[in-house]
Amino acid sequence: MADAPTPGVAEVVLGRPKNPFPEAACRFDAVEEPVTIIIFGVTGDLAGRMLMPALAALYEGGNLSENFAVVGASRTDLNDDSFRERMRQSIETHGSLPPGQWEKLAPRLTYRQVHYDDPASFAMLAEYLDGMCEASGLGGNRVFYLAVPPTAYEDIAVNLAKAGLAEETKGYSRLVIEKPFGHDLATARVLEQALHTRFSEHQIFRIDHYLAKETVQNILMLRFANAIFEPVWNRRYVDYVSIMAAESIGVEHRASYYDHFGVLRDMFQNHMMQLLSLCAIEPPSLFEAELVRDEKTKVFRALRPFNEHDLRENLVLGQYASGVAGGERAPAYLDEEGVPGDSSTPTFAAMKVYVDNWRWQGVPFYMVSGKRLAAKRTEIAVQFKPVPYSMFREIFGDHIKANRLTLRIQPDEQVSLTFQAKAPGPMCLRSVTMNFNYYQGYEGPSLSAYAKVLLDCMLGDQTLFWRQDGVELCWKFLAPMLGETDPDRLFLYKAGSWGPQEAGKFLKVHGLAAS
Repeated sequence: MADAPTPGVAEVVLGRPKNPFPEAACRFDAVEEPVTIIIFGVTGDLAGRMLMPALAALYEGGNLSENFAVVGASRTDLNDDSFRERMRQSIETHGSLPPGQWEKLAPRLTYRQVHYDDPASFAMLAEYLDGMCEASGLGGNRVFYLAVPPTAYEDIAVNLAKAGLAEETKGYSRLVIEKPFGHDLATARVLEQALHTRFSEHQIFRIDHYLAKETVQNILMLRFANAIFEPVWNRRYVDYVSIMAAESIGVEHRASYYDHFGVLRDMFQNHMMQLLSLCAIEPPSLFEAELVRDEKTKVFRALRPFNEHDLRENLVLGQYASGVAGGERAPAYLDEEGVPGDSSTPTFAAMKVYVDNWRWQGVPFYMVSGKRLAAKRTEIAVQFKPVPYSMFREIFGDHIKANRLTLRIQPDEQVSLTFQAKAPGPMCLRSVTMNFNYYQGYEGPSLSAYAKVLLDCMLGDQTLFWRQDGVELCWKFLAPMLGETDPDRLFLYKAGSWGPQEAGKFLKVHGLAAS
């Protein structure tokens, strides 16, 4: 008699994992149709550090069709063998493959040198893809991933269309772009027009990898699959919501990009706004892409606009000075390589915003993000209101600490609920916390954020991707802040601290103290 499978361990049959929790409803997503993934900028950091390890993980996990190919495209002069060796090193450094898997994956990887502003390069690429697909039976399904600077998006989109690669006569043709989606509202609309004259909206996938993090996806499940949370997730019971995305690193090798964008464009226009929308969203009638994105758009439309008074009261911008981070001396932002000595680009922002709708009227949302902070930490906290009447006031006084639900996204992925209980022995109240570790008791398959978005793109599922109306609404909301260039309003904070002193009231709600 065969041994029973260990609970919580995924069983693999025909390359596809079985549901490790048979008592629960699960869906294992896999690409059934042949597909060709073309990665522009394949020799860059994003492709080597994220995309190729993610594709290798999808291949190992049985999420990809048996018939697929990856074509690397960039301006670098490489051949298939040198390209494969670079990708092998990237996967070994940033991912993993079991023994023997690389030998199966490598033949699926080929390379073409392409100059992004040269239509002839794209004509040759189209000819190569047609020939390869016909010889290998790959069909016409293609994903074009633009792992390139945003300045190259338009050239690539135009030349793909000129080469006939935007057409969907033999299969789908999908264009994947990374943030930032423009530099402000005007440039976002210019980019939208450039892309949409060649590709339809259903063909464009705007990636925000934050949305594909497991614990971010869990926000909707936690809210709408549990009767104990949704009834109290509103202005009647919630005092405030705090959202933090703190980074301990500086600008690293991204100085030229970052100084052009800063924390508002780099983090708030995309990641932070998406986290806000998931906290504030109304339940869609079904968990379908357009219905979910419709509800997100309603949140963005309900954001209370900022005026000059609001900017001074509810927005703090900062820039890191030298300090000690991770036990080592850290340079000031202005001393980072590639940063102009007179730069006024903010590396920290804290703001208080309101969602003016029935559910959230009057409830503040505190958002904080910055670089060179004391620790890497991304979390959402829902602070509930204190009990309306204390029957224990003669014993414990008037103040009883309110309940708090914390969703930790990284580095430790868990959900915790803080509440009051009697201490053993004397008549005392104490705060206690129930913790749920996201991966505790689970040993089944899981996907990295980039593996998830790549898989969803091949499946045509836009749930975790931006829609153009949402992009424009967020740029419009942030527009007054983007023009905030007064040097007296840019406050310095020490590297390795939690931010400038002027952000004290914002940091306090996160349980932190300013430098």
